[in-house]
Amino acid sequence: MQLFRLLAGFCLAAGLHGHAVGADDGPAFDKVSFYFAAHQDDWQLFMNPSAFHDVADPKIKAVFVHMTAGDAGSGIGTRGRKHPFYLARENGAEVAIRFMADADREPVNKNASYLRFNGHLIYRVSYRYTVSYFLRVPDGNPGGTGYFDTNFQSLRRLAAGEIDNMWAVDGSTAYRGWGDLVATVRAIIDFERDEAPDVQLNVAETDALINPGDHSDHLMTATAALESVAGLSCVRRAYYVDYASARLPANLDMQQRDLESAVFAVTAAGVRALDHVANWHWYDRSYVGRNYFRIEEGRGRCGEAASILSAARR
Repeated sequence: MQLFRLLAGFCLAAGLHGHAVGADDGPAFDKVSFYFAAHQDDWQLFMNPSAFHDVADPKIKAVFVHMTAGDAGSGIGTRGRKHPFYLARENGAEVAIRFMADADREPVNKNASYLRFNGHLIYRVSYRYTVSYFLRVPDGNPGGTGYFDTNFQSLRRLAAGEIDNMWAVDGSTAYRGWGDLVATVRAIIDFERDEAPDVQLNVAETDALINPGDHSDHLMTATAALESVAGLSCVRRAYYVDYASARLPANLDMQQRDLESAVFAVTAAGVRALDHVANWHWYDRSYVGRNYFRIEEGRGRCGEAASILSAARR
């Protein structure tokens, strides 16, 4: 916990956090669209321009839940640069969301705080009608075996019962088993959906025939999100092809590709702003211009959340 306090102080000094808030004071929304990403650049590459359209619609609240720290085994390490790698990737995600939300408008202040869900402190950022969460559990590597420097922790190993606990890399909290993590995700969903009649869950495609060879963290993040809403038949589910989309033909028109490419370019710039490399050319050639997904329609309207949780300021 001492490490967590030190890192929180560093983030404030680096200007990465705004002022703290509790629940949003904004308007009621017709729809809340949740984007679950294992890493901080997943939704930009695989769930766009869908995300851009949701952010641009003032009747929709777009909620981005980033499950892992995206640290690639570095933990809180800097990789010899000026800032921790995971904070650089978070900055990339944040500036990309602000870019979509601002469009042709002047920037506004963001609101940031650590809120408590299911007993866990989680970093939350709100900007206009968007919300971002960063759970910061260790990156599990593509095969789900974890990395040496983060004690071989991974979402896959937690779900399989191979490890009992999974600590956020910044020391802010620990999840005591897979069920604890899933319950925390459900708490976030209930808090953010509030009374919205329509709720959409955007996740990686879990069918290996449609989305073969995907990253373990992508699949386990999707699994956690889907399990968390297992009792909510009203939720519309969208499943996106991730890595396998590189082997599919481009299917976006020029305007759609521009939106996707712009968001990813801003993400890369946000990572570079904190002194880390972002592999623009490889990702742009591999994934930009493709957006493949399937839909499972929900049944009925969601209405008020069964249990709106109190999220306490730290």
